[in-house]
Amino acid sequence: MLRHDQRLLDLAHGNGVPESTLRRWRDEMLDLLAARAPRLDRALRQIAARGGEVVLIDGTLIPTQRRTGKANRPNYSGKHHRHGLHFLALTDERGKLVWISAARRDKIVEHLKAAGPGALADLGFIGVDKPKNPDDQVIVTGYKATRARKLTAGHKQANQILAAARARSNTPSRT
Repeated sequence: MLRHDQRLLDLAHGNGVPESTLRRWRDEMLDLLAARAPRLDRALRQIAARGGEVVLIDGTLIPTQRRTGKANRPNYSGKHHRHGLHFLALTDERGKLVWISAARRDKIVEHLKAAGPGALADLGFIGVDKPKNPDDQVIVTGYKATRARKLTAGHKQANQILAAARARSNTPSRT
């Protein structure tokens, strides 16, 4: 139901189950999954306690059918030109998944600052972390070129170093 974004009414009628029963099952399943998932602050504290200095952060849009109403307007992605839910995933420096969640409810920058580790991210996270003092930045991203501003050789080299660090962290280690 969640993976294919099926409407409850269609699924209920197709399987001879009342819609209210499917809604209750769905809600119970989501509550169970949420209860078993690690909290962001605890996951970050565990990484910091074992000496981890950085996490990798990435996001993806899970496409959904268009929902009507004012409450569902935030679920529209201008980048992808479609409705969907934006999910964030955090991995440790070795690429092991430590946390995943819908992005709109979580204050990831505040949790990172409180726990201590920094985060390496792709260009989609430019502007997420906007501290007044650049030394307080916890989410490190590359540089993005625009039509009016081309990347300098230093910016290109910084992007290559960041990409190499993110790729190396996602490669399984051979021990």
